[in-house]
Amino acid sequence: MGLFAYALAGGSFVFIGAWESLISFPQNQRSASSATTAQQPSQRTKTRTTSSASSSITSVSVCFVSFFFILNSLISMFDALKSRDRTGLVLQLEVIAIASLFFLYSMLGLLSHFKNSILLPSSILNLLCLFAFFEEFFLFYLQRKDTSGIENRYFDLLLVPIGICVFSTILELKTPKSKFSRTARGIGLILHGMWLVQMGFSFFSDAMAHGCSLHEKSRGNYTVKCKGHPEYHRGRAIATLQFNCHLALLVVFIVGAYSIICRKTGIEGDLMQYRPLGAEMQQLDGQARFTLDSDDDNEDGIREEGNLEDQKTVVVVPGSEMNGHDSH
Repeated sequence: MGLFAYALAGGSFVFIGAWESLISFPQNQRSASSATTAQQPSQRTKTRTTSSASSSITSVSVCFVSFFFILNSLISMFDALKSRDRTGLVLQLEVIAIASLFFLYSMLGLLSHFKNSILLPSSILNLLCLFAFFEEFFLFYLQRKDTSGIENRYFDLLLVPIGICVFSTILELKTPKSKFSRTARGIGLILHGMWLVQMGFSFFSDAMAHGCSLHEKSRGNYTVKCKGHPEYHRGRAIATLQFNCHLALLVVFIVGAYSIICRKTGIEGDLMQYRPLGAEMQQLDGQARFTLDSDDDNEDGIREEGNLEDQKTVVVVPGSEMNGHDSH
């Protein structure tokens, strides 16, 4: 594919994942509850239009990326035919099948947004997306062109973000109204894109591990071979270290973005609503006592003064009773 293809595909995945995470982020619960009761029909229509526009942007982006993969695979197929590389030809056919599923998913999503006569349930679209992620997972899990090549380590680590996308899509099928599954899928797509960019630099640039080199049978069939066992071991260790660095960078970015969004939307304000313990303290009969109000309310709303002591639990601090006794 080359460095440019990996960089373009990875950047597109990062954009789609970031957009999915932002539009699915839960809004402030207080403002959402008050806005629901006071919202006018015109405002509700505007909200649905905005949500549809956000989903259409995702569909257009997925359509562009899948079409790019199909075009790139077709070019690689002609190169494999020219080089008489049967393995490369089969690999590109598998990539075209996966990209076609994503392309169908995006096109059906666009038709559902722009054509009211074609309204597909979200479960069907999510199921189609799940099949595409499953096929991509098995493509990289079973891809062993050269068992000794260190590119297999990069493919194994790529299974982590793909697995996150599979798991989050299954959760979205189970709970379609939950936004956290869509957020998790966006995070998985971001990590997927970051790792694709890293693979491009590790395979097609000077950032390749020392003592290793790229060997291409065709445009889409390549392997990274090293001089000896120490070089192979170091190359796999470098791949693991690079993935850990990408994962740590993503965690730091998510935590920072989450805190900023929470501060701007006021979500953290809901977590700070509590009654101080000092509000329950009461002074009774000049002694240091406090009462815990009963949770059971009277049906008539009137509490007789004679039964006040029966409705409260009185705890006497031992130190206060010592003041009433004569010292000897």
